[in-house]
Amino acid sequence: MDVRSRNNVVVVGQPHGPTVLLAHGFGCDQNLWRLVVPALAERFRVVLFDHVGAGKSDLSAWSPERYSTLDGYALDVLDICAELDLRDVVLVGHSVSAMIAVLAANRDRSRIAKLVLVTPSPCYVDDGDYRGGFSRADIDELLDSLDSNYLGWSATMAPVIMGNPDRPELGEELAESFCRTDPAIARTFAQVTFLSDNRDDLADVEVPTLVLQCAHDAIAPPSVGRFVTERIRGSELVTLDATGHCPQLSAPEATVAAVVAFAETGVR
Repeated sequence: MDVRSRNNVVVVGQPHGPTVLLAHGFGCDQNLWRLVVPALAERFRVVLFDHVGAGKSDLSAWSPERYSTLDGYALDVLDICAELDLRDVVLVGHSVSAMIAVLAANRDRSRIAKLVLVTPSPCYVDDGDYRGGFSRADIDELLDSLDSNYLGWSATMAPVIMGNPDRPELGEELAESFCRTDPAIARTFAQVTFLSDNRDDLADVEVPTLVLQCAHDAIAPPSVGRFVTERIRGSELVTLDATGHCPQLSAPEATVAAVVAFAETGVR
């Protein structure tokens, strides 16, 4: 299968510069990076793509077998790196793609030089002393709501995820993105997203890592960002003065500044 078509791969920016690969989160597509891409493209070769099942990806490539875990998505990321012969990649993963990025980096360290984990959560469900932000009952209710009324779920959840109630257009945009996703695919991806537990994978990360979180995030609270930073040896935590789960939309300039500063560290 043609990987570029499967994942709607787009390459912009500096053809011979360091490579930044942007991986979007649940219910989104590469369009949600649009406010940060122009500034990144001035310095880097920027590679964008859509997860299979999202955006303009090849929907015929989706299967419940491959995408029943985050490993299938991580393999896709590595397929893209191999197809474009990418090396020393700065892999930026937003939300669930932060853990997809972790899995990809752990599987093939020859491709990924650095990780930027934007509003990551290795586990959304509270477990003992660990606070992921949701009880299992909360997640079950969320998935049941998604099953029974996907459009209603999208309209309700998007403003919660986005935050910034004073900027309702952001939540509306996310809701529209949700609504463009096939409900059956979205249901499977939601289950994989909200029920995965990747806490143990964090200790295996061996590449420099930036954890980028927002000061106020209903989906991945600050305690989760601290947990991720504590578990990944030598990682750096930057907390943006921003609200919501999608700082690439709500605080694009601050997001770009953090990514550039980290990506260019050690680059000559």
